[in-house]
Amino acid sequence: MQLDIFEHSRDLMLRNDVLAALEQRDAAAARSAWRKLLAEFPRDEALPALERLVLTLEHADSAPFADHAAAAEAQRALRDEIGTAARRLWGERAGAAWLAPLWCQLGQRAARLVFRAERSDDHAVPMFLQGGDFKSAAAAVERIESWRRIPAPLAWMAEARMRMGGLDASWGLLAELAWLAPARFDALTRRLPDPVLARLRRQFDAEFDAAPDTDARSDDLAWFPAWLLTEKPALAASLGPAPPGLQSAPERAMRLLLDLLHLERQGRQRELIAQRKVLRDLQPVLYAAYMKSR
Repeated sequence: MQLDIFEHSRDLMLRNDVLAALEQRDAAAARSAWRKLLAEFPRDEALPALERLVLTLEHADSAPFADHAAAAEAQRALRDEIGTAARRLWGERAGAAWLAPLWCQLGQRAARLVFRAERSDDHAVPMFLQGGDFKSAAAAVERIESWRRIPAPLAWMAEARMRMGGLDASWGLLAELAWLAPARFDALTRRLPDPVLARLRRQFDAEFDAAPDTDARSDDLAWFPAWLLTEKPALAASLGPAPPGLQSAPERAMRLLLDLLHLERQGRQRELIAQRKVLRDLQPVLYAAYMKSR
């Protein structure tokens, strides 16, 4: 029986030898271990996935991409072929960890490609973000002219700053993104792994409806920064430095709430009453959220 157990575990041992070499990113050792597995267990179901990863290490390419199409094809292969093999062998989390340096390599290879709005997914920044190199991602965003006025790089910078410095470091950028591109703000805040942000989003979605008489809710998130001040007045210090945007109604509402909080602290009742009326006329639902705790 002991001999049988050993025989049945031989394939597992050989498989683990390949995986161990892959984890060390030792292409030669991984190929040698893969050949041993092939020789003894030629029908092992893990062989194709293992060889796909061995080939990835053997044919690592550091040459800059010629164009956006080449970057797109490399991403497709990493995501659909190499990524599928890694997740099959290690599972979701460990597979993603093994893939991270490969995403960063793609980011380096895409570093010379200029930002094109219609090919934003093929820029270096999303690759650095996928690989967890948030410092390189932020640096690449800063090289994009007028990035604060473009939804994609603004969202990238907000994510990079948050993952490096936490939520407090990114409130201003999140506010700018909500005003400029509510749909991107929606996608980003659903993906970011912050429990405080997730709880505030759920509360906002349940309580705030900027246009109760319509079915349109897609643009409501532009009001999120202003609504946030009605729930978390202490965030005034984090939201206040956000640079001026396009002076949309949601942005004006947040600036108005910042003024109201300042007037409250100073006890300037006459001006406070006048500014509250401005807020009520600008956005009645937001005014009600502000007044519920007054």
